[in-house]
Amino acid sequence: MFKRLIKKIIGDPNDKIMDELQITVDEVATLEPRFQALNDDEIRGEVQKLRERALAGEDLDDLLPEAYALVREASVRTTGLRHYDVQIMGGTLLHQRNVVEMKTGEGKTLAATLPLFINAIQGKGCHLVTVNDYLVKRDGGWMGKIFHFLGLTVGCIGSQDFSALYDPEYVNPGADLEDERLVHWRPSTRKEAYLADITYGTSSEFGFDYLRDNMVTDRERLVQRGQNAAFIDEVDNILIDESRTPLIISGPASQSGKEYTRFSEYVRRLKENTAEEDEEPNGHYDIDHKSRSISLTELGLAEIEKRIPEIDHDAGDSLYDPRFFHLTYYLDNALRAQY
Repeated sequence: MFKRLIKKIIGDPNDKIMDELQITVDEVATLEPRFQALNDDEIRGEVQKLRERALAGEDLDDLLPEAYALVREASVRTTGLRHYDVQIMGGTLLHQRNVVEMKTGEGKTLAATLPLFINAIQGKGCHLVTVNDYLVKRDGGWMGKIFHFLGLTVGCIGSQDFSALYDPEYVNPGADLEDERLVHWRPSTRKEAYLADITYGTSSEFGFDYLRDNMVTDRERLVQRGQNAAFIDEVDNILIDESRTPLIISGPASQSGKEYTRFSEYVRRLKENTAEEDEEPNGHYDIDHKSRSISLTELGLAEIEKRIPEIDHDAGDSLYDPRFFHLTYYLDNALRAQY
């Protein structure tokens, strides 16, 4: 009863949102006859004007009605599908960084073309994140017709280093030729797929590419060009369910495995120091059980240095010289593992 009273006094906040969305729907509808009267080249000319305004710094929200009206007309001409008013509303909410729930069959794939387009015209790239490789190729290839008509490039990334660009002139002989949405992906480099105006991919592939980019030392090996905007399909699955699985990059142990084995042998015959603090050490290492740490005594350090062939102890070399300091990592781990 109290909630009903509050609503009566201040109104339902959802009503305000719906009123604002209806204004956008009406603005898009008003522009529709104007764009219907243009030929294909003139439509692309309107897109170019929109891009120039976006690059000049004009607020995307001010461009939204025209952008959405252009996408709606392009969709009708290329796929035969016209965005319903509810899809215009959903696309607007997505552009405003909201989570939108749409039932299966309500056309969320088509609705996503609206925020993807308006966020791609700035030339900074835009990502569509979905749950598996099949949906990446299917949705990207299906909606790729619309974006290609509007003069935008579309890329996709998948598992096993798959990456491609949408090209309606190309037919992939290895694809399912009965499904036209899958056949026009021309193989490309990963970097080329990310340089496209719009890139479709799975959350894990976007994540792994980001991690790998943060590990390279040469800028030329970077594949991503930055993160501008991303729209997520099945957001509950990706941000809640899949987020519980960490992305971990691993590789062969190679040389480090040999080093661990070598230092394990070096520390195996060391003896614990049992002398008091004011006495000369009679062992090779001290254990501090309170802090759970272990350290070498002077005897222990000398013993280890004698066993490492790279160190010339008689020439005054020390394990803590800069050129040998990387070996202390393996020594520390061997001591912890052994004792």
